[in-house]
Amino acid sequence: MQDFCGWFTPAAQAESAVQDTLDRLLAVRGANPALAQIVKHANGAVVATGINASLAQQNGVLALIVGRPEFASGSRQAHENSAQSVLRLWRNHGRELPQHIHGNFALAVIDTRTQTTFLAIDRVGIQTLAFAPTAEQGLAFSNRADVVAAHPAVAAAIDPQGIFNYLYFFVVPAPGTIFQGVSKLLPGEWVCATAGKLERGFYWQLQYRDAPRDDFKQQSARFKQLLRDGVAQAKGNDETAAFLSGGTDSSTVAGLLTEIQGKPARTYSIGFAADGFDEMEYARLAARHFGLDAQEYYLTPDDVLAAIPLIAKQYDEPFANESAVSAYFCAKLAKADGYSVMLGGDGGDEIFGGNERYAKQRIFEHYHALPALLREGLIEPIAGLSGMARFLPTRKLQSYVRQARIPLPERMESYNAIYRQPLAEMFKPDFLTTINPGIPALLLKEPYERAATTHFINKMLHLDIKFTLADNDLRKVTGMVEAAGMEVRYPLLSDALMDFSGEVPPDWKVKGQYLRWFFKRALTGYLPDAIIKKEKHGFGLPFGLWLREHAPLRERVADRLADFSRRGWLQPEHIERIRHAHQTEHATYFGRMLWLLVTLEEWLEAHGQSR
Repeated sequence: MQDFCGWFTPAAQAESAVQDTLDRLLAVRGANPALAQIVKHANGAVVATGINASLAQQNGVLALIVGRPEFASGSRQAHENSAQSVLRLWRNHGRELPQHIHGNFALAVIDTRTQTTFLAIDRVGIQTLAFAPTAEQGLAFSNRADVVAAHPAVAAAIDPQGIFNYLYFFVVPAPGTIFQGVSKLLPGEWVCATAGKLERGFYWQLQYRDAPRDDFKQQSARFKQLLRDGVAQAKGNDETAAFLSGGTDSSTVAGLLTEIQGKPARTYSIGFAADGFDEMEYARLAARHFGLDAQEYYLTPDDVLAAIPLIAKQYDEPFANESAVSAYFCAKLAKADGYSVMLGGDGGDEIFGGNERYAKQRIFEHYHALPALLREGLIEPIAGLSGMARFLPTRKLQSYVRQARIPLPERMESYNAIYRQPLAEMFKPDFLTTINPGIPALLLKEPYERAATTHFINKMLHLDIKFTLADNDLRKVTGMVEAAGMEVRYPLLSDALMDFSGEVPPDWKVKGQYLRWFFKRALTGYLPDAIIKKEKHGFGLPFGLWLREHAPLRERVADRLADFSRRGWLQPEHIERIRHAHQTEHATYFGRMLWLLVTLEEWLEAHGQSR
């Protein structure tokens, strides 16, 4: 665990007040304060952290860094620990110091001489960092939003907008949190607070190539070497295990790990005794192909029941990615077998173009490439804007045109459950007066429009690095692996592979309707053909099916939904409609809606948020 917290205040702090605050913050995680390294500075700087962080203090400046940082050439001297290097970089480069650090990290520098607090996280958002200004023109920070919210000078309440964003996205995406006044850093971002003035900026952004290229052979060889380097670097000198879903990413990582360590990689896979969910055949195919030391576990409804309170306690904000259950049991098994590090295959889809929506949106973007006269003068009238439309078979055309007219990135959320009914039928009137329903669209636009590219495929990829990876998948896997008492590393998200992915042109990422063309063609012959051709699945959970069949699970969900109904945010009729549809219509789809609500209520109860 690398939990940490800290704050700076210009006002004098009594020793007893500092200790009381530390005890309060550490209690959020149920930690014993004696386990924390505590560094206090007389001029108002306080940092508390576990044993895996690096701390340094010199001449009124205090530095903290966690993760697995890699310092640029010449940025670290042999005798220095990581935090001492951060101190020197701060003296020499100020706010530009993160540009000299690579890898996985979160850092904080408190410079009491200038009353400045500086925060930054890694380029992909593997680490998290939350912060809030305090009433004394200071700043409180932690890797956990709930710890920041608990600081006496913050004392943040639940934010209705955070609730709405969670129900929209199934997570609370950065830069917001579930707490009023508490914010999170985005990937590659820094925050600097000086005497009450707060500034934010990006020290890095992935550079994309839009132009075609014709050197596949050379780039393929370079790519395969970078893959191998990424796995070797992630493994380091540790005995490591790996997740194995049977997809291209996890299979590639497991195969390379076997080669690098010279013995079969130990892998962990999750199966489901439910039609349409079990992908174990692909994991077994990869195991045979690479000669892996493969371990399997079939998840049960009782496992889900046991994991629900653990998930609620582990995450600092409500988190509704149901495959967190599978990630936890993989890590739990690896821990029981004596491993302390796992390799995850996350990231390949989001940097090389592997998600179905990329191909789907390509079709819609073709519509915008048509001349306006053709679109507005012929297609749209035929699709439903003229009297003759009722005589033509235009239903599919109407659907296509309606979606195509919505610009990216909002178009990708056309089928979001929030839009399935008027907001007034879903939410209570008092709740609606406290939120801005347009915020989710703005959250999507920011990384999409900030992308250093003009091509919509690269813009979507840049959006997914933020939303799918940093806000969702990385938090899911990191959180569950940590809950099992382990560490996870992501070989496909090395800085070198990230930079390389930007050089891969969009027509190599999505060629027509073929996803991940470059990645798959480069690895043809290395991976089994069946794995290259399989559709993306991952560790999806048959929660909706099990909820119909398993009485204890059904009872817990019913109890939590009853509790949630009393919070006065959602219309009780809306919750009942979901429950009825789950029983009579699509169990999987409406099961996810119930999981969303139950996870929220579980989190609220676990974090002492009374009704």
